[in-house]
Amino acid sequence: QIDPKDYTFSGLKSETVGRLPGKVAGQQFVIQDCENCSIYIFDHSATITIDDCVNCQIFLGPIKGSVFFRDCKDCKCIVACQQFRTRDCRKLEVFLCCATQPIIESSTGMKFGCFQYYYPELALQFKDAGLSIFNNTWSNIHDFTPVSGENNWGLLPENAVVQDYVPLPGSEELKAVRISTDAARSIIPVTRGQRQKSSDESCLAMFFAGDYTTANARKLIDEMTGKGFQLVQTKEVSMKAEDAHRVFQQCASEFIPLLEKGPVVALEFNGDGAVEGCRSTINEVFSGTKV
Repeated sequence: QIDPKDYTFSGLKSETVGRLPGKVAGQQFVIQDCENCSIYIFDHSATITIDDCVNCQIFLGPIKGSVFFRDCKDCKCIVACQQFRTRDCRKLEVFLCCATQPIIESSTGMKFGCFQYYYPELALQFKDAGLSIFNNTWSNIHDFTPVSGENNWGLLPENAVVQDYVPLPGSEELKAVRISTDAARSIIPVTRGQRQKSSDESCLAMFFAGDYTTANARKLIDEMTGKGFQLVQTKEVSMKAEDAHRVFQQCASEFIPLLEKGPVVALEFNGDGAVEGCRSTINEVFSGTKV
């Protein structure tokens, strides 16, 4: 028998609370009427609603469905979800991983950055929530109620440090989670999203489904960013034959059989010399892999 109290934080003031990996296990969760609190959900959940919270720091592990913030203000959050919505919120700063276009409504002073976080259980929690670490539209915000001449949202500074916004938990119980906020270790590749590109030259690299697709994609990201190129966006997507003709053009026929094995992982890099840099890296590092 599920006790709703185990899946609710309500009416808390100046507390640090949370749930350890394995404690939410895909249930719904409710956070409401909390003030000056630090709240950490180190597990995957079905949906989460956050109502009437003020000046809280919140970490939410992978959410299979939607997260909905209503009537919240002055909160700093790290969130991974399928759908992200806010209504009647003021001044939320969010490091976001969202599989679909995030939506804000009647909200002002919203700021977004790319999710960056790591702890050992997180990769499996993403799988359990049905989320791909490569599908993240964190900066592609849709404002449902735009006001002429005003901008209700913007991006966090590029050099924003996660821990300055949502510090690591101070309670003994939650310290057991082995967290790293180092961007290089983040479970989600840190992308530039909609930020201004530094160069007119971009390239697209694509890995086909196989045993090491994720590891290969991560390796290429490390190699390319290590050379100073910027990762703009990533995607994991199933392609059909007509998609292959559009993307690969005259080479489509050699790739179509590979598409039947499963989704591809696509990476967009930007920077002067990105095409040649990517080509030489792939030749050096991935000689036996079709990229």
